[in-house]
Amino acid sequence: QVQPVESGGGLVQAGGSLRLSCSASTRTFANYAMGWFRQAPGKEREFVATISWNGDRKYYADLVRGRFTISRDNAKNTVYLQMNNLKAEDTAVYYCAAGSHARLRVSDYDYWGKGTQVTVSS
Repeated sequence: QVQPVESGGGLVQAGGSLRLSCSASTRTFANYAMGWFRQAPGKEREFVATISWNGDRKYYADLVRGRFTISRDNAKNTVYLQMNNLKAEDTAVYYCAAGSHARLRVSDYDYWGKGTQVTVSS
């Protein structure tokens, strides 16, 4: 079983950057695709980015492509989300999730972290 734990959220001004981290204490971390999702108040959880188990495939939501970068370090059991040029509409709780394949749906992921808050002030 995988228990992701997110960190790195916070308050940032529009145009600024943050890097989120997600760690999982499991020897099987490298077996999983890892995804980032976000949920704003009153909205459904939405896909942000995902990366395959070995990092050779990455997919991004249209709203973040070109501004966000997903990466992973299997030696550290950690996946990252570098967020640049942040906008007020990026404000949300960001969740990390582990699944069998690098796909775009919430239902494709089996294990979820508790989330980290990202607030972008305009």
